[in-house]
Amino acid sequence: MINLAGKRVVVTGAGGGIGTALMRALAEAGAHIVACDRAGTEISGAAEVELFDITDAEEVAAAARRIAARPVDVLISNAGGTRVETMEATDRAAIDFDLSLNFTGAAQFSRALLPAMRDAGGAMVFVASVNGLAHFGNPAYSAAKAGLIAWSRAIATEEGKHGIRANVVAPGSVHTPAWDDRKARQPDIFAKVTALYPLGRLVRPEEVASAALFLASPLASGVTGTVLPVDAGLTAGNLPFIDIITA
Repeated sequence: MINLAGKRVVVTGAGGGIGTALMRALAEAGAHIVACDRAGTEISGAAEVELFDITDAEEVAAAARRIAARPVDVLISNAGGTRVETMEATDRAAIDFDLSLNFTGAAQFSRALLPAMRDAGGAMVFVASVNGLAHFGNPAYSAAKAGLIAWSRAIATEEGKHGIRANVVAPGSVHTPAWDDRKARQPDIFAKVTALYPLGRLVRPEEVASAALFLASPLASGVTGTVLPVDAGLTAGNLPFIDIITA
């Protein structure tokens, strides 16, 4: 069991599919949770709740000031998402939206929390995506997640002297309610997608949460600047390619 008792842990995107799993895992670990999400999001089980729009610079700055008034031990930067899947549909508005939601807001928020984490020698964990490692669609989202990986490495390198660690979890396709909507439109979507994964299934939100907690915990005290794929083997190799050439 990972023990985070007495640790003040900030989580963004706390009301989403992965966020809900993070909330449960952190509660089980005994953390003091500061849950962050958009206004109108229902959040339970947190010691503190901050509602703000991660894409609004003024709201991000104000929330960070409130949170940073007390020491922060851990930040799990989880907020993100995308609406556009193909290059053809990726116009300037889509680029601005995906960068703001998946990179700019996270970068601004995490940088603002650094002073509150230096004395504690805190840990940052950024939830990126395998899309930041290779291309699986969603061009602007992929670019933003790749930027988030680079940002984490910058923090790891420059803030290590203060004892701060920064790492990335890179999930593959995660079985959240969004996939239920896809299945309604494409009844055979799971059969097609799971054939791409060596484990033959999608990743569960709880598996992403477990990896994030490990990187945030003292068990990973010597780990910083890394990317940990939680992807059911997707980035290990091209399974359909092997199946085709060995048929």
